[in-house]
Amino acid sequence: MHIGMVGLGRMGGNMAERLRDAGIQVTGYDANPENTEVATLAELAATLPGPRRVVWVMVPAGPPTAAVLEELAGVLEDGDIVVEGGNSHFEEDRENAETLAERGIRYVDVGVSGGIWGRENGYGLMAGGDADDIEHLMPVFDALRPEGPREEGFVHAGPVGAGHYAKMVHNGIEYGLMQAYAEGYQLLEARDDLIPDVGAVFGAWRRGTVVRSWLLDLMVRAVEEDPGLDDISGWVDDSGEGRWTIIEAIDAAVPVPVISSALFARFSSRQPNSPAMRAVAALRKQFGGHAVHAADGAAKVATPPGGAAETGSVAGSRSGAGPGSGASAAAHGTNE
Repeated sequence: MHIGMVGLGRMGGNMAERLRDAGIQVTGYDANPENTEVATLAELAATLPGPRRVVWVMVPAGPPTAAVLEELAGVLEDGDIVVEGGNSHFEEDRENAETLAERGIRYVDVGVSGGIWGRENGYGLMAGGDADDIEHLMPVFDALRPEGPREEGFVHAGPVGAGHYAKMVHNGIEYGLMQAYAEGYQLLEARDDLIPDVGAVFGAWRRGTVVRSWLLDLMVRAVEEDPGLDDISGWVDDSGEGRWTIIEAIDAAVPVPVISSALFARFSSRQPNSPAMRAVAALRKQFGGHAVHAADGAAKVATPPGGAAETGSVAGSRSGAGPGSGASAAAHGTNE
């Protein structure tokens, strides 16, 4: 089998090599002249044998994908298949399929998971499209997926759009899993008097425990490479699928509190001096005379109108008996 691959970056390039390792011929096109094997998409199409030529697209979602599909529509023919393997929104898949169908070009969307490790370990694949097109592409899917039973690394999730819908939910789950590991890491690290080696605890969870996973393996690797994670900023980006998951959940009236919290935690990571939290601190001072911290980091003790200043620690003890705890707030200021 001989296919075209558009986009030879970290994902597309590795996928092309895995396909070649499995005996599938791949001709690659990339906008970067140093990476590409052909000069244009028209040349790429001309190198592929018909009928039912296959072009797999692995470029960023949005305008880059739209531009590639528009150009492919002008160089492919009736019966050819475009596979969109990026992270496009599932609604865009339907629009793309309708546009290409006007020229008789088939469209399959595939959610791809596996990251930079996929070339070695295989990729998890979630496909959307007509059954006949999926069957024609099965040699490609089998080459890309991990070894073992097909159903444990590949699924024909449904019609066009289903592949990227499944991948969207997959990424939302991923957000929640990562956040849970991260919060556990922070809690363990906070008790360095009791847990001197957080990495060792995470490492011991890799076998036999109910929280073992590939993400946990990667967490252990990260801590081994950078104990304390001191070389990494706490700023966390999001690529969009988490937002789409939450929007879809709202539209479907499905509660997703864990995924939502994980996304909002990423937003918080980008606000080291959050205006919202400054507002909360100001309100606590206004209604209860609670202590606040100045912008330079120093603590300020507030005096409630007509009352005594707050005293004691800002944070309560584990038992809840400290002056800053909710249990004793009535005695040391207005209870929240």
